[in-house]
Amino acid sequence: MPKIKVYKMDGSEAGTIDLNEKVFGAEYNEALIHQAVVTRLANERQGTKSTLTRTEVRGGGRKPWRQKGTGNARQGSIRAPQWIKGGVVFAPKSRDFSKDMNKKAKAAALVSALSKKVADGELLVIDKLAVKDGKTKEMEAFRKALKLEKSAVVVMDNDDIKVIRAAKNIQKFSTLPVAQISTYEVVANSKVILTKDAVKKIEEVYGE
Repeated sequence: MPKIKVYKMDGSEAGTIDLNEKVFGAEYNEALIHQAVVTRLANERQGTKSTLTRTEVRGGGRKPWRQKGTGNARQGSIRAPQWIKGGVVFAPKSRDFSKDMNKKAKAAALVSALSKKVADGELLVIDKLAVKDGKTKEMEAFRKALKLEKSAVVVMDNDDIKVIRAAKNIQKFSTLPVAQISTYEVVANSKVILTKDAVKKIEEVYGE
């Protein structure tokens, strides 16, 4: 059973915590993690681009001039691609980029990603997360105390408006309610910080 240190917001130690082996000590599955990340990114694509082909552009029903005798190149329609306001060749059309991933595979990918963070020493646990005034300087002090120099995400057990507001203006630093934790958020950040209550909720959902 993995055991890691618990920290306070000032960076001092507050004991240790035993982590559920099924959630934080699972085998690393790179292929499954890759699938989860690709699915997440694909589902964020809108796929709404669309332009008109020559058959969809308004006008151009009549041949602009006769075939021979004018000295001009022969033309069949003023809505051909070479004309201004003509149609687009191989016009891009709207499409659905979304992918699907079953619940068990999605859960296994998240568990694998969290376990990898624990193994690499990139997952931290804090006893609680709270700020007094919701000021950026409060979260900045917390970030420096835990030496979070690279990208980091803090997973909270609740939606604390003050914490969210205080972290909003810090680059490469984000907050996330535990209900929204995903494989992408775990692997996209150098460090993952969980509150003790967030750890309990994750273990309740994924530790069965």
